[in-house]
Amino acid sequence: MEKLTDKIAVITGGSSGIGLATAKEFIANGAKVVLFGRSKESLNEATKELGSNSYGIQGDVTNLTDLENLYSETTSKFGKIDIVFVNVGQGKLAPIADTSENLFDEMVNVNRKGAYFSLQKAITHLSPNASIIITTSWKLLM
Repeated sequence: MEKLTDKIAVITGGSSGIGLATAKEFIANGAKVVLFGRSKESLNEATKELGSNSYGIQGDVTNLTDLENLYSETTSKFGKIDIVFVNVGQGKLAPIADTSENLFDEMVNVNRKGAYFSLQKAITHLSPNASIIITTSWKLLM
């Protein structure tokens, strides 16, 4: 049974790993899936693998204009969004003693700011009974 028939899902970080696996499951259950990611090449490979019920939009979760484009393009093409899977995470690891300010800022920008604004920018584009799923990560080495 296709539980997600006629549902529109957006997955940030959707062209690989957990995001891609989730996209496969959503499509198997009847959804149309919009993947969002930084690499155009990875998005093209993922949408080719997923087939006609997938669509890719290139952008960066740390760029608010890219996020606004993601949601406006999605609603323009498909209508209101039923599922948003905020799947952001970057794992560049360094011991705390060796972590530079730039590395720390990059990790905070992706894992926290990216997750926060991915949700914020989606809100006005959601259907009335939309579902939000959020995953992110933060690791420190001692």
